[in-house]
Amino acid sequence: MKPALKPTQHKLDRRALFASGAAAALLAATGVSASAQPASGGRFRAALSGARRNDTFDARQPMGVFMQVAMVGAVFDTLTEIAADGTLRGELATGWSGSSDAQSWVFELRKGVTFHNGHAFGARDVVASLSLHRDTAFASIRQIVLLGEHRVQIDLNAPNPHFPLLLSHPRFVMYPEQAMERAQDEGIGTGLYRVSRFNPGQQFIGTRVERHYKDGTAGWFDEIELVSVPSAQVRAQALSEHLVDAADLDASFDELEQSGIVVLPGVKDAAYAVWRDVALPVRLGRHGPLDNLRAAERWWMA
Repeated sequence: MKPALKPTQHKLDRRALFASGAAAALLAATGVSASAQPASGGRFRAALSGARRNDTFDARQPMGVFMQVAMVGAVFDTLTEIAADGTLRGELATGWSGSSDAQSWVFELRKGVTFHNGHAFGARDVVASLSLHRDTAFASIRQIVLLGEHRVQIDLNAPNPHFPLLLSHPRFVMYPEQAMERAQDEGIGTGLYRVSRFNPGQQFIGTRVERHYKDGTAGWFDEIELVSVPSAQVRAQALSEHLVDAADLDASFDELEQSGIVVLPGVKDAAYAVWRDVALPVRLGRHGPLDNLRAAERWWMA
């Protein structure tokens, strides 16, 4: 039996390539759609690393790629997000401003957003969610002040001009104040996909919500399925046999045997690969694996 993988003699610096205007051209050459109109439907399947038997939706706990992909772009939203083009934009926040010393920040919040349990998202949910990280080294939040139903002020222990960027991290997902513990246990967020099945360390299945504030701009799959596969070799084998549509790999898997698979840029030595029947945006996020962890909301079936 021929091996599913073969070594590459001359490795391509994909990070440098995709940082240039050659990205769309390469995607077109490999058959991965980079410009087709997004279409709804289908199930996206991914074999991912980093799952743990004690995984939960508690963002304070350690998270591998498996849980990070399930958390952001799927079950939960954050106040800000890194767009595919690398720019910072609002998600549950519609705008923000900082004090001259970057130690106090005011965030305007999106209206008309609901959690999967029907609870309306508002400033109290932000206070409750971010209070989980008060006085931690990761966030250094001193206090959070309620300024209105859709407006909060966050005061830090020290100046941080990058604080809005920090809030795009999966650690800062938003929970419903009225069901905090249940949300961390069962997965109740404002994301595009509600939890249909969750077996910690094994499998996650999310089903697209019927109505969402991102309708028409994101969330094209009917369902997403994430499976935990600790071995990079096995993940690559599952991908090569088309048991999954995508997988996170590493630098040793620069070339897969099948012409229908393309390896995409990752972070440092990381990479991910996807079948060409999954269509991707023209620009791909390079700040984290699988399009800044948001493949579930940004990609679609060609």
